[in-house]
Amino acid sequence: MTAEPQTIQSILELEQLEHNLFRGRSPETSWQRVFGGQVVAQALVAAQRCVEEERYVHSLHCYFMLPGDPSLPIIYQVERLRDGSSFATRRVTAIQHGQAIFSFEASFQLDEAGLDFQMPTPPDVPDPDDLLSQREIIERFGDRIPSGIARFWRRERPIELRPVGLEHYTSREKLDPRQNIWVRVKEQVADDRRVQAAVLAYLSDMTLLDTSTFAHGRILADPDIQAASLDHAMWFHRPDRLDDWLLYTQDSPSTSGSRGFTRGALYSRDGTLVASVAQEGLIRLRTKQKQ
Repeated sequence: MTAEPQTIQSILELEQLEHNLFRGRSPETSWQRVFGGQVVAQALVAAQRCVEEERYVHSLHCYFMLPGDPSLPIIYQVERLRDGSSFATRRVTAIQHGQAIFSFEASFQLDEAGLDFQMPTPPDVPDPDDLLSQREIIERFGDRIPSGIARFWRRERPIELRPVGLEHYTSREKLDPRQNIWVRVKEQVADDRRVQAAVLAYLSDMTLLDTSTFAHGRILADPDIQAASLDHAMWFHRPDRLDDWLLYTQDSPSTSGSRGFTRGALYSRDGTLVASVAQEGLIRLRTKQKQ
């Protein structure tokens, strides 16, 4: 099987089974579990299908409870919790093997004018056109890139990443738990704010958990680390057409209790703050079994 042979937008096409009930499918992949960003994005699409078109998502909060099986469809059951004069709230449960694997709530709002402010982008971040692609990084630093990371970067994916710094990939030094990554959707995204929000939710799950390992001189691909996303939250500040690079700034203020916490901000290339993200994940050190 190939990795990610479909476009993101084709992955987000859900089949309606009944009122408030939808079925999504995973792309053919060699991964052992469904990519978390896919489930977040498909759940958002299901919720959007049950909300008036003029209301757009402004926040979502979700929990990953069981790993998704990529060989089976995922059923999304939507609950219409509230429809107010400006806001609407929806809950979505993703189901496989008769069990809930993922829970999701999102809030939708009519567009309104009001106060407007944002934090600026970090200073002195190189332009993506001045950075190496992941394949170029492997060609130039292949002997220093961990094999698990190199395999992941060689896969064909609908998202292109260009990391600003390489120290956390090429060394085992304990580093400041921050990173800046340029990210771009390879396909042309439909001129539809709902589709754009779902694609943005898909890519928001990429690389976040990695940042929580930098302070420990580790990477998620280490054989003695068990890692998985536990929860994910996202706030949509301003729409973006997703037709250019986005800067994903990330920092991890805490790791404790076998969990790592990371915050992220997604900026358009012109410096507009598009969305904010927060995620906590399992970062568990495996203990060797006694013989």
